[in-house]
Amino acid sequence: MIKLTPVERAALRAEAHGLNPVVMIGEAGLTDSVLKEIASSLDAHGLIKVRVFGDDREARVAIYERICEELDAAPVQHIGKLLVLYRPKKDAVKERASKSGKGLREVTIVKPSPSGTKKPSVTKVLLKGNERVTQGGNIKRAKTRQASTKKTALK
Repeated sequence: MIKLTPVERAALRAEAHGLNPVVMIGEAGLTDSVLKEIASSLDAHGLIKVRVFGDDREARVAIYERICEELDAAPVQHIGKLLVLYRPKKDAVKERASKSGKGLREVTIVKPSPSGTKKPSVTKVLLKGNERVTQGGNIKRAKTRQASTKKTALK
């Protein structure tokens, strides 16, 4: 379980104020599928609210502690039937970028037909980091930046 300082906990409580509950725990209680959903929400958002339906306070506290222990999350706040949990986000964006190659991104280019009566042509293209698509649908490379004479003189 992650330990938070009072200052960090206060900042997270303030940040969580405007959030809506992402996961609801019903009468079935804390099942494996609910734990999996909470884990994926924590990976995506980092800070989430969970609503627990049920009037037994001790059961809610037990659920709160079990979630924090099993998912290695920090308890932020427990008000009534709302539980606020925090776990640092995983870098899922970096993993996706490394799969497709460094700096590559897929772009869909839609060009209208020259006559305007036929269907537009749709093509998917992989762009490198220094390329962009113009308004006409052409691919252009970015120009190399001109180096500053002052910075090169300092080296």
